[in-house]
Amino acid sequence: MPSRLASPAPALASPRLASTQPSPRLASLTLTASRSSRLASPRGLSHRLTSHRLTASIFIVKWITYDRPFIQKWLNAGNRTCPLTQQVLPHTILTPNHLVRGVISQWCRSRGIELSDSVLNINDEGVTDAVRDHFLSLLEKMSLTPPEQKKAAKELRLLTKRMPSFRALFGESLDAIPQLLNPFSEKKSQTSIHPDLQEDVITTLLNLSIHDSNKKLVAETPKVIPLLTEALRSGTIETRTNAAATLFTLSALDSNKALIGKSGALKPLIDLLEEGHPLAMKDVASAIFSLCMIHENRSRAVRDGAVRVILTKIMDRMHVDELLTILAMLSSHPKAIEEMGEVGAVPCLLSIIRESSCGRNKENCIAILHSICLNDRTKWKELREEENTYGTISDLAKNGTSRAKRKASSILERLNRIVNIMHTS
Repeated sequence: MPSRLASPAPALASPRLASTQPSPRLASLTLTASRSSRLASPRGLSHRLTSHRLTASIFIVKWITYDRPFIQKWLNAGNRTCPLTQQVLPHTILTPNHLVRGVISQWCRSRGIELSDSVLNINDEGVTDAVRDHFLSLLEKMSLTPPEQKKAAKELRLLTKRMPSFRALFGESLDAIPQLLNPFSEKKSQTSIHPDLQEDVITTLLNLSIHDSNKKLVAETPKVIPLLTEALRSGTIETRTNAAATLFTLSALDSNKALIGKSGALKPLIDLLEEGHPLAMKDVASAIFSLCMIHENRSRAVRDGAVRVILTKIMDRMHVDELLTILAMLSSHPKAIEEMGEVGAVPCLLSIIRESSCGRNKENCIAILHSICLNDRTKWKELREEENTYGTISDLAKNGTSRAKRKASSILERLNRIVNIMHTS
């Protein structure tokens, strides 16, 4: 944002053309003629126009007209207030100031300066006025009859997948996402919504969450996370998978991790993992892993039964790489360590160290075993028998990753100490 505001604009043909308050850089249009920089600017705009570049003008509140690059940067930074008045904006849709455009266009024509049609009708992100109008019309249809909602939702799903600029449009208005969710009003349960409509809306949210500037807005829209959490339990497997993928994408922000964890979304994610549907497993595991990167969500995951479910899948050799990483993360929790000992984690992890060619998997296994044995001395016998029979831990202490070597060496030291104590007693 400029260090100081521009001077007040003189009045034009209409009081709507410009604010009587100071405003950052009044906008207009790009002049394509090279000689434009040497011409005098139109009266009333002369103090705002530079000899370099003019862009498509817009206004957003109380008829205050801003330069599009400036105000777009302001909004993209997460600001939801008018930079001049500091009033909260009712929406952030950037509306072209056609009156100012007309003045500049007329001035350019009178001097033989060409203005490209694309300059008149397109903004800096490549969104034409026609595209913006179509976007708004689709959102309006989400409040109409079920057939119209289904058709609009299908098109929004396709457009937000193909067009990054269309995803960005949702970030320009605080009302856009609530309008998208209109079919899921408080009076309706998700089970009463047509499965195709539910899938299209959930997938549209997934597409929106890919856009970095949307992540905070999507997650903090009140209905979104409850809707995604419920979608994990019901709907087609595609809907449930995409709900998990959306939670994973949103959880890139730590603030969203906390928000999602508090909402109770971990339990249905763990339940979906337990079901083991091949289409959903990877997205579900990714979401659980990302959410458990903050401590409070690890406690929630352990409380919601993640340890047993994850170990069962590892024993069945399903998505071992991803699930071992989550289990290693949870092994810092005392309750998780207790559960691992109860459900036979030690022999399972030792077998993976023997069989796997993946250094990272071996590292995670020995790290988990180290945590188990530090907290449960009854497991030392199994480790000693494994070492005597296969030399598994010694081999890892010599050939593993640097972290695996440290953990394996620590276990060997303790094993040798126990043996020495037994011999001397």
